[in-house]
Amino acid sequence: MNEPSHQNGAILTVRDLAVHFGGLVAISRLSFDVVEGRVTSLIGPNGAGKTTAFNVITGFLPPTRGEMHYRGRLINGLKPHEIAALGVVRTFQKTSVFEGISVFENIMIGLHRQGERKAWEIMLGLARVHREEEALRKKAWEVLEFVGLTGRAGERGDALPYGEQRLLEVAVALAAGPTLLLLDEPVSGMNPSETADFMRMIDRIREREITILLVEHDMKMVMEVSDHVVVLNQGKVISEGPPEAVQQDPEVIQAYLGHGGQRA
Repeated sequence: MNEPSHQNGAILTVRDLAVHFGGLVAISRLSFDVVEGRVTSLIGPNGAGKTTAFNVITGFLPPTRGEMHYRGRLINGLKPHEIAALGVVRTFQKTSVFEGISVFENIMIGLHRQGERKAWEIMLGLARVHREEEALRKKAWEVLEFVGLTGRAGERGDALPYGEQRLLEVAVALAAGPTLLLLDEPVSGMNPSETADFMRMIDRIREREITILLVEHDMKMVMEVSDHVVVLNQGKVISEGPPEAVQQDPEVIQAYLGHGGQRA
């Protein structure tokens, strides 16, 4: 198997990835790079293998075959929290905010991955623990302001309107300090105005030097925010390149026939 190349600035390399569930082949052979500082999108008809790829990259599913490297380190076999600790953080296709606690507390949970204090220090209530807690609380307010949810800080996260729950999930992911952020259908359930706001937020996330890997059904959004698009169909790559080139690829057009045209 070829060693991952960093000549193109890729921070994530996926090589010959395959995922089988018994006799079902979810991904047959998937190879692509995510270049640092860019937005790379995985698109394709329903069942093409997009979310499965996310699950494997983030350690929620083991690959049947293939290798994945993040910043040159092999991440095959690492647990989800170990991959997150490297800076690879994801959202999910269905909202996964923490139930029964406030929006602010959701953000604090995300932030505590950055905390440096040991359990015994917390139990003893040492002064440096209080200082760290205050610093984390300040960061939590900054994250809420970034996503536009300061006015919802005291409300239960799981009681927010669906579009705002999607924003909260992104906020929790941002609080974890990602260097690579994987967004799985982030504008699902959002209205056109909310989607437009989210697209602008992607630009602001990039300004924070966070690289983005995106799975999304909203093709207008994908084509406007992406630098590079990878098209999957039946578990394999059928096209990749700049959005304008992918849109004109006859194989991509054929793959979308009968799938609604505007949905990946």
